[in-house]
Amino acid sequence: MSLALGPLTTVALIFGGCCSNVFALEAIIKTQPSSGLLITFCQWLCTTSAAYATQFAPGSPYTVRPPKVPVRRWAVVALMHCSISLLNNWAFAFSISVPVHIVLRSFGSVSTMLMGIIRGKRYSFLQMLSVAILTVGVLVSAWADSESKGKKLSLESNASESEFTTGLMLLLMAQLLSAYMGAYVEDTYTMYKGTHWTENLFYAHFLSLPLFLPLSETLRQQYRRLAATPPLSFDHKKWQVSMLMPSGLVEAPLVAMESLPQGIFFLSLTVLTQLVCISGVNLLSSKSSAVTVTVVLNIRKLVSFIISTAFFGHQLSAKMVLGSALVFGSGALYGWETSWRLPQKRKRLAATNGSAKPRSREGANGHVKKQA
Repeated sequence: MSLALGPLTTVALIFGGCCSNVFALEAIIKTQPSSGLLITFCQWLCTTSAAYATQFAPGSPYTVRPPKVPVRRWAVVALMHCSISLLNNWAFAFSISVPVHIVLRSFGSVSTMLMGIIRGKRYSFLQMLSVAILTVGVLVSAWADSESKGKKLSLESNASESEFTTGLMLLLMAQLLSAYMGAYVEDTYTMYKGTHWTENLFYAHFLSLPLFLPLSETLRQQYRRLAATPPLSFDHKKWQVSMLMPSGLVEAPLVAMESLPQGIFFLSLTVLTQLVCISGVNLLSSKSSAVTVTVVLNIRKLVSFIISTAFFGHQLSAKMVLGSALVFGSGALYGWETSWRLPQKRKRLAATNGSAKPRSREGANGHVKKQA
């Protein structure tokens, strides 16, 4: 089963799924901050089940076709992917707030670019400048978002110094590992020509599931705590008006959802939105460089801030407007440099040199790659 999805679909999956996932995740963290392991496991299980349908052999719905990329490479990706998610989610158990969590993860584009430089890749001045501006923009936006919700965005915490330091170290490890994984996946797509994002989606999650077996008792404990949360409550009349639907079509789903504990409802919502989000990210990574992926994800992060501010009835502050301008401006600069100026430069060099092969070439993903 092959999926031909265009740029608009990729954008819809990333911005729709990831933005929704932030809200669901924060709802769980507010009630049960130690649920990171259960969240990760449920997300992995759901994604594996959904991605399994893309791996059927032709004419045999019960047989998985041979992978186009060696399973050992997907196993390495699976180990890194699972470790990153566990580290990020476990950080909440060490008094790391959501704003601080977002800020520290906003350096992903910087760390990914540094990893590329270490591995011998070269980037233009405008690419590096746009990534630096984008990072500053996300930091300013996070600051504005936290102020709009009455939170103080700082590294201060009510937890002990050692506990908070542990949380920060977990996030740092996740950042470094994420940067390396992005480069590793990019190399995998380059080595094995073709779009293998659905294969990556399946094996990266399926091969991680056995890692959760030794933690089964912790998973049960976390599930019981979420199942013990109060049930949901809705204003039925308000929902009927807001959805502009007949009362019968609105009433039944609301009554059914009100029988669910809040924790289980938001866990289910987190799992489904994560599936949509990670599908978009894998699709994008199969067609773009690791740095481009992190730039897009940082822009998505800003959109989450803006939607969150508007959703809770806050006005956009001067800081949010400034952060938005920096992020979207740097994103446009990076896109112009990567998708237009550098390809045009490559064409001019090719025309100048005629049929002679240049000693180095600019990759389609926007940075200069050394010839093997």
